[in-house]
Order: sequence, then C-alpha cells, then structure tokens
Amino acid sequence: MDDGADLVTILHTERRDFIKEVIGGTEETTTGVIRLQAMAKEAKLLYPVVAVNEADTKHLFDNRYGTGQSTLDGITRATNVLLAAKAVVIAGYGWCGRGIAMRAKGMGSQVIVTEVDPVRALEAVMDGFQVVDMDQAAAVGDIFITVTGGMSAIDQQHIKVMKDGAILANSGHFNVEINIPALERMAETKRTIRQHVEEYTLEDGRRINLLGEGRLINLAAAEGHPSSVMDMSFANQALSAEYLVREGHSLSREVYPVPKHLDTEIGRLKLSSMGISIDTLTEEQEKYLASWEGGT
Repeated sequence: MDDGADLVTILHTERRDFIKEVIGGTEETTTGVIRLQAMAKEAKLLYPVVAVNEADTKHLFDNRYGTGQSTLDGITRATNVLLAAKAVVIAGYGWCGRGIAMRAKGMGSQVIVTEVDPVRALEAVMDGFQVVDMDQAAAVGDIFITVTGGMSAIDQQHIKVMKDGAILANSGHFNVEINIPALERMAETKRTIRQHVEEYTLEDGRRINLLGEGRLINLAAAEGHPSSVMDMSFANQALSAEYLVREGHSLSREVYPVPKHLDTEIGRLKLSSMGISIDTLTEEQEKYLASWEGGT
C-alpha cells in the first residue's frame, strides 16, 4: 500500500530484489497515480497497481472533504489567522483544491483560483470563484495554498510582488510546490515566529510567512483528515489488496481502477454505518433504464 508512489520508487530502484515477491500494490494519492501511470506507459512498472485514489468513495470524500477541512485546520492552528475577508489563493482545482475552496468560501474568504487546466479553471469560474493566473493573484493574495501535485506553483517572480505578511502553505504531496530555495535566496533574515511559522524578511522589508516548512500543512500543523472520512479510503485499500491477492497473478503490469462493485459496496456500507437507507430499483425499473426501446 503506497502513498505518493514513494515505496514503489524504492522497490524499483534500491530494492529490486524484493519485487519478485510482490503480487501487486495500491496507491492512495493523485500524485502517486500520475507517477505510476507514467511508469506503466514506459513499461517500467514491474507489478500491477490498483489506483485507489480514482475510486469515487476515495477522491470525492477524502480529497474533497478531508483535505478541505484539515488544510484550513492546519493553517488556523499554525497562525490563528482570521479567514473571513482574507483573499485566499488556491493553486490547483482538482478534488483537493475544490474542497479547500469550498471550505474557505464558507469561512468568509475571498477565494481566488489559479489553474493550468482550462476545463478545471472553467469549473472554478462556474462554481463562483475568481480565476486568474498566479502572476495576478500573487499581488492580491493574503493566504496562498498550493494543491497542484507539481513544482514551483509559487515561484520567485510571485514572491517578488506579494504583500507584506503573506502566508504560504502547501497541501500537495511534496514540499516543492512552493519554491523554497528561491525564498531562502531572496530573504535577508529568517526566524521562527510561532511553531510551524517561519518568517522570511526580504530586502525591501516585506515579510513572507512559510508554514510547516512547505510540507503538508494538514499533517505538519494539524492531525490530518478525520477518521470518519478516511474510513472509506482505507476500505478501498483493504478490499483492493484482497482483490489483488485473488486476481493479481493474472493481471498485467498496469494501473487498474478499483473494481466498480467494490466502490459501490463501500458507499453502501458507509451509508449503513450512518443509519441512512436509500431506494432500490425494481426489476421493471432496471429493465427500463437498460433498454433502448421503452420511453421513445
């Protein structure tokens, strides 16, 4: 079971002697799935992997509601900043970015989204958020949160125009989404002003605050996601592992989705644990929905 393809990387580079004993693997994160798909495309992946992150009962809940809540929790714990009326810039509008934007809006923030994907940018616009490029957002933001899965979403040219007192936080997988080496070079002084808050003073006197050394702020300064949303992610991990034990030897070295029936069953179990019942289609309704003849 992996989170970010870190274990996969070690097995494929430093400990290849272990791979002959591996039936298959599971991957928890968006970043990890992207890396695994790249490995499979280049025929570098040496065993099948189930992309747990792609299950509806994972990314629609863990990524959106879990990351949305725990990210703001980490920022609040680290800074005690009032989110109301602050311009919060969110880099990336995947499921994690959506969740953070939704929660920040609920706290009264003025939410600005930056994106490189035109469809996701359009979604953000339709969801009621201001969308601009980071060059524009950098000059007006009070709090910046990166959730791109990439690197240098906040770069040197952006730091150059930020407000005095700007807060930088990352909730993507690695601590490369903010160009920290550039910030270090630009700073005249650096000091820790609170636990998890490092204040960088630039040549012109502006102060830039980096949270949690640029690492996952919801883990660095808070407790991560509540168990009541992670339970579905872990259920996907467990049931996918069981599936691989049964079927892994017959699978090629590719990245696979969580089988649909497992995804659906996890949703059913979650509803049951919450005491919620839903309707069931009758045989006639199922036939109607599956037919092309009726209703025309």
